[in-house]
Amino acid sequence: MKKSDITKEIAKRRGISQRKARIIVDQIFQAMAEALTRGEKVEIRGLGTFKIKKKPSRFVKDPRTGVEIFVKERYVPTFKMGKLIKNHLNSKGR
Repeated sequence: MKKSDITKEIAKRRGISQRKARIIVDQIFQAMAEALTRGEKVEIRGLGTFKIKKKPSRFVKDPRTGVEIFVKERYVPTFKMGKLIKNHLNSKGR
């Protein structure tokens, strides 16, 4: 499902224009991105939790050449699935 699909679904379910639904979706995603940038976690009950993890700098091996490469420290987003989705995905009705 793409962002445009989410927008269409919200517009259809709420009986609003796709333009209004797009604005709502954009604002939600913007608020989530800003919270993650500030180092906060974003928890959506039933869906899951988004967090930012700090990956330390390290040396890794290039699999093709075997040469060691230095990788700088970086931040990566992580997602932990909520119980509701986990149960739905693992239900027999799937």
